Amino acid sequence: MSQPVPGSGPHRRGQMRRVVLSGLLGSTIEYYDFMLYGTVASLVFDKLFFTGLSPLAGTFATFGTFAVGYVARPLGGALFGHFGDRLGRKAMLVLSMAMMGVASTLIGLLPTHDQVGNLAPTLLVALRLVQGVAVGGEWGGAALLTAEHAARRRRGLLTSLVQLGGPAGTVLSTLVLTLFATLPDEQFLSWGWRVPFLLSAALLALGLFVRLKVTESPLFSQVQQSDAVVRRPLVEVLRTPKPLLLACFVVFGATVSQALTSVFAISFGTAAGYARTDLLSGQLLNGLAAAVAMPLSAALSDRIGRRPVLLGAALLLGAVAFPVFLMVGTGSVPLMMLALGVLAPLPMGALLGPVPALFSEMFGTSTRYTGVSMGYQLAAVIGGGLAPLAGTTLLSAAGGHDPSLVALYMLVACLVSATAVWLTAETRGHDLEHTAATPQSKPLAGRR
Repeated sequence: MSQPVPGSGPHRRGQMRRVVLSGLLGSTIEYYDFMLYGTVASLVFDKLFFTGLSPLAGTFATFGTFAVGYVARPLGGALFGHFGDRLGRKAMLVLSMAMMGVASTLIGLLPTHDQVGNLAPTLLVALRLVQGVAVGGEWGGAALLTAEHAARRRRGLLTSLVQLGGPAGTVLSTLVLTLFATLPDEQFLSWGWRVPFLLSAALLALGLFVRLKVTESPLFSQVQQSDAVVRRPLVEVLRTPKPLLLACFVVFGATVSQALTSVFAISFGTAAGYARTDLLSGQLLNGLAAAVAMPLSAALSDRIGRRPVLLGAALLLGAVAFPVFLMVGTGSVPLMMLALGVLAPLPMGALLGPVPALFSEMFGTSTRYTGVSMGYQLAAVIGGGLAPLAGTTLLSAAGGHDPSLVALYMLVACLVSATAVWLTAETRGHDLEHTAATPQSKPLAGRR
């Protein structure tokens, strides 16, 4: 018989607020740093770290370093998941935040290729790897820590606040970068792009202050007390791989679309003649719209179920793929703003909103950190990490101006997500306290 979750009344509500705030702040800081890299890479890294290459080769090299961070994310998910399922959630989340903050600050201090030659891109790739490992451990831990504290009837909404860290980090990094992007090119390339990375140190101090006040997951404490800790959680997850594969492909369309309408879109938009500040404004609207859609879709999933909300969002996101890229390709600033700031992020945010709750409900407590992290991060690497490179390749194959193949790629990715959602069992109402020993729990009929 499971033990009740400790705490009640005002004490439990206060702890829940701290957990949600910690998850939101942690994810915001992680994605501020992670997405800042992608935006700056699209604007300046080819000029500072990959000099001597042709414009196309410089773009490939820049997006290659961007992809390195995504490739490292499953490694971070596996490492942090392993120790998070064995030692606890809180310690791993403190470590992931510290790694990200230090790596991002150091990026802001890196010498350029003109100063140290090939050592510059080597150091850049190494720090991007550290970023990838850190964000790979952050998302799953923050999502499940919130889920394991939350009441079932509000689990979707509360865990979506952790997911808000993605658009919040994008908005914050875009605002800061936009401020410095107004500098003359010489000053921006010399020092302006560095300041947003150096601000990571201050964000790290704030995030650690909040995170250190959070208590350990009560459900993980139960696992420890009952001596049910799994020695090799990744092996246990891989023994029944269906939940892992479904989790990966449920979010696949969102990760592809997110990378195509952010990192790739900036490069495509620059070539199409948009001003740097206009593209960054589009990015700002993108993050704001996604932030609105996430909690709304998650709250709806608490009422009608995860599957119908996710299925509708995936299909709608696929439906806007061609309009979005055709509108960006017109060279019209209002159409670009509408495409990147409204059409794409609203269904994308709706697809991402219920995901933390869904993933937490698909895995047992003893393997949840590993399962949740690996499911999301595998989608991140095969979806988001490769999308800018794939988009550049497809655009080049179409002559460098027609984005139809890029839009088709986004549409197919969304259809893959819709298929995975269709194959996934409904999880709303699952009792996480009864999933310590099983990969998937059974919903308790009539309880919400």
